[in-house]
Amino acid sequence: MTRAALIAHGVGGRQDLPIPFALAVLGAALALVVSFLILGLAWKESRYRGDDSGLPLPEALTRAADSPWLRWTLRILGLAVAAYVTFAAVAGPDLATNPTAGVVYVLLWVGLVPASLLLGPVWRLVNPVRTVHLLLCRVLRLDPAAGVRRLPSWVGVWPAAGWLLAFTWLELVAPDRATTPVIRAWFAVFVGVSLVGAVAFGSRWFDRADPFEAYSTLVGRLSWLGRRRDGRLVARRPLENLDGLPARPGLTAAVAVLLGSTMYDSASASPWWARWTQESSIGATMAGTIGLLASAALVYATFAFAVWCAGLVAGIRSHADAFAHSVVPIAVGYVIAHYLTLFVLEGQHTLVLLADPLGTGANWFGLGDLTENRWLANQPTLVASLQVAAIVIGHILGIVSAHDRAVRLFPARRALVAQLPLLAVMVGYTVTGLLLLFAV
Repeated sequence: MTRAALIAHGVGGRQDLPIPFALAVLGAALALVVSFLILGLAWKESRYRGDDSGLPLPEALTRAADSPWLRWTLRILGLAVAAYVTFAAVAGPDLATNPTAGVVYVLLWVGLVPASLLLGPVWRLVNPVRTVHLLLCRVLRLDPAAGVRRLPSWVGVWPAAGWLLAFTWLELVAPDRATTPVIRAWFAVFVGVSLVGAVAFGSRWFDRADPFEAYSTLVGRLSWLGRRRDGRLVARRPLENLDGLPARPGLTAAVAVLLGSTMYDSASASPWWARWTQESSIGATMAGTIGLLASAALVYATFAFAVWCAGLVAGIRSHADAFAHSVVPIAVGYVIAHYLTLFVLEGQHTLVLLADPLGTGANWFGLGDLTENRWLANQPTLVASLQVAAIVIGHILGIVSAHDRAVRLFPARRALVAQLPLLAVMVGYTVTGLLLLFAV
């Protein structure tokens, strides 16, 4: 994935910003502080009702969305695409023209963000591993929801957080990570463990352990589309949708991996990181592993500490998982800022490569006739502006989400001052993100 590596950080830089870089960083920090002050004055009580809210959509739309024909169409589509990519990974040449890396790292990992923002947690509907488990249960006449034993509640989404870390390690650190043997090996282990987990704990294992379902579910909570507790499809304000995200154990770890991995990706592209890894005796892979783990751990520790301090000021015991939903828009903002050009430019290139998975000069499905539009590559100022906007807006939405939760959980007289530790850590994330994104 050589071309993808070149554009993973976008085509903008600090010299491309329409205003001086230092002023952009200062302005972003001030925007968060001003937003917090306005919320403190105008937002005294919780306004979000989570999964109990929303404007009901026509009942016919709910019936259609839940219909077996649509569900099985999506399942079959997911299986077909997975089979096609697996065929390319197994039978295709291990060259830059093989589309496997682009499909996994661009169309799947990055593409899940716009798809989930638009339609909600879509990966659950097309997840090929979930479908394989379901088909096996049908053949064996077993209940797919039933496993050998019940999954303990304390497990939460910790398995998903672990697999998210494993995938981001594959994407950002693993040696030869763009080669088909490495990708095949990772997914062989992942699929095997997933099916064993599903046999042991039933299909609920995918809800708690599948990294792509977890990723799509977290991002999908910022969608306009949601469901009430009775299953009815509703149109809902994105932050109200986010408010319904269950505060399961491991949620903070999952969002810390998403945010920390993107921060590490920015840092690893910097000249100082390249110099350090070259001069270090531990090797690039070990250095990258340490850097990725440290980035995720730093986000987890700083956020958990900020929530603990907030609870201390408020005079109540507060757990980070209760506020972890507020990190989701921040992580999504980073993903948009960091991978915008990767998705638009390399995504087009990957679609063209899918026309010839075996490298024989074929043009399957006519995909080879697609014309790549490189317009965005020639708009560095626009890209840089969008990157700044994505990070700042993501943090403002995070502050709004945290504030609404705080005024619900904390005593009214202490709710505002108790949020200062959360404000401080979010301002720190903003400044750090902009420095890493543009100062490399």
